Amino acid sequence: MKAAHTFLGTTFLLLVWPSISSAQAEKSASPATEPPKILLLVHQEFRFGKAVERQKLEAAISRACEHLNVPNDWIDLESISGPPEALFFDPFDSFEHVDTAFADWGRIFAAHPELARMQEESQALVTSERTLIAVRRDDLGYHPQSIDLSKARFMRVLEVRLIPGHESDFAEAFKILSAAYEKINADTPWVVYQVNLGMRSPAFLVFVPMRALKQNDDLLYWRKSLRETEGEDAARQMEQIAREAYASTESNLYAISPETSHVSRDFAEGDPEFWSPRKPAVPRPSARKDADSKPKP
Repeated sequence: MKAAHTFLGTTFLLLVWPSISSAQAEKSASPATEPPKILLLVHQEFRFGKAVERQKLEAAISRACEHLNVPNDWIDLESISGPPEALFFDPFDSFEHVDTAFADWGRIFAAHPELARMQEESQALVTSERTLIAVRRDDLGYHPQSIDLSKARFMRVLEVRLIPGHESDFAEAFKILSAAYEKINADTPWVVYQVNLGMRSPAFLVFVPMRALKQNDDLLYWRKSLRETEGEDAARQMEQIAREAYASTESNLYAISPETSHVSRDFAEGDPEFWSPRKPAVPRPSARKDADSKPKP
């Protein structure tokens, strides 16, 4: 985990990005493509030199699952910054949905041994794995209902671990930031999740979907606008919150891989050319996890 930074040095730098699209902040996304209420997030690091082999296995698993009634979807994020890793972004409607997915995957693997075999081969390439379950906090995001994940190509992920007892300070800081965005009518939505399971200390995850990396070019302009809007007093207040409440922060950039993801038909219709390209013939059906592991990340 990287060292903690001040709030302005971290949050403003990581979140002040140009818009995914100006229309996105003006209307709500489809329920099929908006950020999920419950998020199961799986970080996987894999053996050196095995990235291509892992991608081939995951692509085969994804294609095979198109022919099965699997209990959940997943979006595969491939790291651009930080260590080589995959980040599986699994949307769920509720904790009950997570629970039933465990049982359903067990039955799928029992019925399709080839699924379990390919999953075991992929899992054998993993050197470390961390699974989190987080709950969406709409009071801390900025127009999260307007986010259309089907249009995203990259994902900026900010992880903030807090000193216990400082959850309210984090909430205050992000409410200040959200209010600042409203004042300048920014069209850069983000969504915040509070980690419910998987970390010892209190933690929040901030996701900023992006259509293209060139959106970063206007970063300095947006930082200047926010500083001018909120003034130095607000900046000092947020810096103080960061010093007193943040145990550590880390941000990384990921590219979305449609070949190794599995999304619903309704989701894919948001951008069919990206999510449903013509694919080659595939092996027999496969699945994401063996019967004793977590739901498909």
